[in-house]
Amino acid sequence: MARRARIPAELTKGPFRLEEARRAGVTLSMLRGRAWRRVGSELYCWSGIREDPWKLLAAGRRRLPPEAVFAGATAAWILGLDLRPTNPVEIVAPADSSVRSGDGLNVSRGEISPGEIVNVRGLRATALFRTLSDLCLRWSSLEALIAIDMAVALAMTDAAALSRHAEATSGRPGARRLRVLAELAAPAESPMETRLRWLLIKAGLPRPDVQADLRDGEGRFVGRADLYYPSGRLVVEYDGDNHRARLVEDNRRQNLLLNAGFHLLRFTAADIHQRPDTVVGQVWAALGHSAKRMADARRALRAVS
Repeated sequence: MARRARIPAELTKGPFRLEEARRAGVTLSMLRGRAWRRVGSELYCWSGIREDPWKLLAAGRRRLPPEAVFAGATAAWILGLDLRPTNPVEIVAPADSSVRSGDGLNVSRGEISPGEIVNVRGLRATALFRTLSDLCLRWSSLEALIAIDMAVALAMTDAAALSRHAEATSGRPGARRLRVLAELAAPAESPMETRLRWLLIKAGLPRPDVQADLRDGEGRFVGRADLYYPSGRLVVEYDGDNHRARLVEDNRRQNLLLNAGFHLLRFTAADIHQRPDTVVGQVWAALGHSAKRMADARRALRAVS
């Protein structure tokens, strides 16, 4: 029978460093067993503990130089955006800092002014505008827009404020793309809604309204649309994983919209990822555009895919 791993109580509270394990009588060889999980360079946790990014980042912070600042997706998560904060942990450190990128840690070099740093639960991170500018610099336009939409949906900023910041920091890395994406920023309720909107815009379709309140002929509220084209009274919806659980409620809402004279198209993640030209074609057709314009849109879509 295999011996049960020794689990010191002091190592079950959260992430710990290698030297802390050794003080508790757990060697590096023991840490390679199933009872433990490696979460960073010389950073471990008990496998029975629920992963808590706050604890992981706090433990990792103790290994970083004082001037280091959490950045990128890590900073975005600290600020409240639904991004992955620890895969890898991202920081900005001064050019002369000895810390280096390694397993689970991505280090960028640069100076950050005090006004671009916030402190959240004891963790120093880049402030919102600096964080979004950094994401615009390193991520694709679509992925950066997803993060921007999250911030707008949480009322952390808006398109006008983003544009003002981009203008004020003109010439700095990421500012130009932030200015372009600020014009598209909207309070989308999920990343897939942003992906759907991006697909339609890149295909040459008009920019839809986002999270629009819809009313019938007598002014009564009948629903809120993910995306809405007023010219065609066309509602475009993304059906996510929770659609099955809300099927009855969604059907009732759909009936209200149809009875009020709205047109409705619904798409899934599979439609967006696997059949984007079909999605675009159906929206073009629902808006009453010609077959030639739909064909032109499909060609434009393939050119940017």
